[in-house]
Amino acid sequence: MFALDSLALSMAEEEPMFFADVSTEEISDESLDEMTMEEEIEELVKKEMAQTKKISNLRNSNGVDYAPWMGISAEDEAKIRYNVEQRAIARRKRSEEEKSVSGNLYLDSQAQELSGTGLNYKMIGDEVELEFATKSEKNTAGFIVRRRAAKTNDFVTLRSYEDWGPLASQGDDGGIYRYLDSSATPGGWVYRISEVDNSGNESDLCQCLVEIQTDGEKKAGLIAGVGISLFAVLAVVGGVLLDPLNGQ
Repeated sequence: MFALDSLALSMAEEEPMFFADVSTEEISDESLDEMTMEEEIEELVKKEMAQTKKISNLRNSNGVDYAPWMGISAEDEAKIRYNVEQRAIARRKRSEEEKSVSGNLYLDSQAQELSGTGLNYKMIGDEVELEFATKSEKNTAGFIVRRRAAKTNDFVTLRSYEDWGPLASQGDDGGIYRYLDSSATPGGWVYRISEVDNSGNESDLCQCLVEIQTDGEKKAGLIAGVGISLFAVLAVVGGVLLDPLNGQ
């Protein structure tokens, strides 16, 4: 008991523990946008390491680490730097995409690439049929269908209400619109629908990502499907042969 009391008294006499004076406050996107990519990465790396080192920087009045095992190695720092760099690249890409969209897509920019909300598609042979619907079209002149290759930035106009009647507005109550793209080649394609009002102002409405398979990929998928079906049939037959009474 005396030994424990002495230890407690000794710890009480020490000065309070303290952390390294490094800010871990969140950095706003606006502040990051003003930096170069290199500056952003360095700032985020410092912030990440400060959070990780928070416990390892805890020392007593004699400068002795309370948790020296929590230190960061050079390998750990390299991993932190790599992860931060990937996040910085993704953030800047998302920021650039937000600048290129308007309307509903801007309000839902996080999901714009993959969600396909409002724009559906189906494959008809090698052609892509797009379909979208509207519930209301106040002051709408029509729609524009655009397409770009996945992992690129530039959209190409496929059809516009100005040169293709079916894309012209169906009236105040909206309607269902379809467009068949027969020019897409195998690969990934992002389709986007933009609404145009009677004053010529555009608002991006919806988009989706379409993956078109090559003939080889289609055959491979078909063979795999047949193989799975055949295996299932053989499994059933094998079960009956092993237990003929159960098969009656």
